[in-house]
Amino acid sequence: MKHIIIGTAGHIDHGKTTLIKALTGRNTDRWEEEQRRGITIDLGFTYFDLPNGDRAGIIDVPGHERFINNMVAGVVGMDLVMLVIAADEGIMPQTREHMDILGELGIEKSIIVLNKCDLVDEEWMELVEEEVREELHGTFLENAPIVKVSAATGEGLPDLIDTIQRMTENEVTEKDIHTIPRLPIDRAFTISGFGTIITGTLLAGTIRKEDTLCMYPIGKECKIRNIQVHGENVDVCYAGQRVAINLSNIKKSEIKRGCVLAPPKNMKNTDLLDVRLNVLPSSMRILTNNARLHLFTGTSEVLCRAVLLDKEEIGPGESGFVQLRLEEEIAVRRGDRFVVRFYSPMETIGGGVILEPNPKWKKRFQPDVIEELKKKESGSSADVIELHIRQHDKTMVTVAELAKITALAPEEVEEDVKELQAAGQIHVFPMKKDTYVWHRSSQESMTESILKELEGFHKAHPYRPGMPKAEVHMRFMKQVKPNVFDMYIEMLINEGKIGRSGEYLHAPAYEIPKDAVFEKASRTILETFEKAGYDFVRFSEIVFPKLPDGVKEDVLQVLISDGTVVKINDEMYTLASYMEKAKAKIIEKLQKDGLITIAEVRDMFGTSRKSAKPILEYMDSQKVTKKTGAESERVAYL
Repeated sequence: MKHIIIGTAGHIDHGKTTLIKALTGRNTDRWEEEQRRGITIDLGFTYFDLPNGDRAGIIDVPGHERFINNMVAGVVGMDLVMLVIAADEGIMPQTREHMDILGELGIEKSIIVLNKCDLVDEEWMELVEEEVREELHGTFLENAPIVKVSAATGEGLPDLIDTIQRMTENEVTEKDIHTIPRLPIDRAFTISGFGTIITGTLLAGTIRKEDTLCMYPIGKECKIRNIQVHGENVDVCYAGQRVAINLSNIKKSEIKRGCVLAPPKNMKNTDLLDVRLNVLPSSMRILTNNARLHLFTGTSEVLCRAVLLDKEEIGPGESGFVQLRLEEEIAVRRGDRFVVRFYSPMETIGGGVILEPNPKWKKRFQPDVIEELKKKESGSSADVIELHIRQHDKTMVTVAELAKITALAPEEVEEDVKELQAAGQIHVFPMKKDTYVWHRSSQESMTESILKELEGFHKAHPYRPGMPKAEVHMRFMKQVKPNVFDMYIEMLINEGKIGRSGEYLHAPAYEIPKDAVFEKASRTILETFEKAGYDFVRFSEIVFPKLPDGVKEDVLQVLISDGTVVKINDEMYTLASYMEKAKAKIIEKLQKDGLITIAEVRDMFGTSRKSAKPILEYMDSQKVTKKTGAESERVAYL
């Protein structure tokens, strides 16, 4: 069974509510004031079953000018709209405004219902039908079927039902139930004993009983206690259905029209929107930069300023790229439609489509900005993902964050990421909890900067093995997690773009020059250590020939790195061969006697106590010996 959402539109008193009652047998005017005044103020909902078994939910949308915000809210998620025109009056001002709103909100499937046919003669009916066709020429409604009915007498209703069934069978595409669920809230109320109830049209995905979802933009998680579709309790509801949901952990006072129910961390609040904005051909207004407007999108109504990015002004029938700067946060996604009205007087002037729901603050008349928006307007979701990845040039971005920014399902983002990776446009760094992605151009630029820094480092410090990896991380990519940075460095090493010596990074072909300066410092160090034997000298006490600043320390580190010299403590160093001999003698002594003292070490190597103690401490660090309790005694480590 296909679930269809049908809406009504048209001028006040043209019989929308009466028509719905004739189709369904139910009155959608819920409030006492609505019934007393005979007009629809808020959205009314009901349903009826088509002859083929499909269920058509039907929304009664207000026609009065004062209730345009409710009208826009009602259009959300509609598959088909019936534009109701009274035969005795023809097209009226609100009819035209509703037509404009439907067009800007992307409604494509419509039926023109000429109601109250019982009040006019055949000749008048022909005149009205001709007038309607002329008025609709050039609009999205010009090819819409016209059905003549009388909601009061029932005349023409079978033809209307047949037309609805034919259009919904052949022309309405079923909504995607496999993406993330998204439910804009158009009504919230409380029922004693149950708590908070919300209603809306499920635009996408699936919601199940016991699911935990998040209410945006307030950011509060709530659990699904119960679901009703057309008054019946169900365990699951699908995109395209009108639903009422009982929520726990949230109060009615916290919810307002414009809130959206979706999975946690799958949408991101915004107070900026990049849009393509169209000014209606029928508008008497010219949109100028920084104009204050009412924005209607989904079930939201917020005030905003319109910053024109590519034009000085947008006149009737024209369009342009605009950044809307909102006075409060909302949650939307790319591709959502919107309508804008002037701040005062409240008059519909146009609408369009959201190109970027989470943009950065933009300046006017910037060629790169315009090019980016053109790509977002015409490109696929993968193109948009690629642009977002490009914007995170120094930080990388996770698949989870991309899903949140774009309001796409993580699975959809993952598919786009695979496509971009296969095309060589991005690099992917999979971690345990999430996957990080980086644009290839950003990575190449960063690699070039790091290599330039390393080459400069080698010139300044020619006798060092390279720059410490931790220093490179902090200087260039401190916002990137260390384990992700490590994966990036491993990639560069495997590609031969940089080299590594332990925890030092260097240019790929770099080798420490064993030149005359190096040899002079190296010879001084080695000869001093060899001459000293086990009577260790402090490094600071070695007398060197005249050398550039820092060279002796750098050469010492090279000798340690290649295993020629070992560090005994912060002040003392010696030849590695000496300590290997000492190690063998100490092990032999321990195997024979099981114990060795500082005094015995002193006598064993013919040195002083000042040097004997560091020898044992070094052996402790190498896990050859360990203390027994007395400061001067050692036993074998194992």
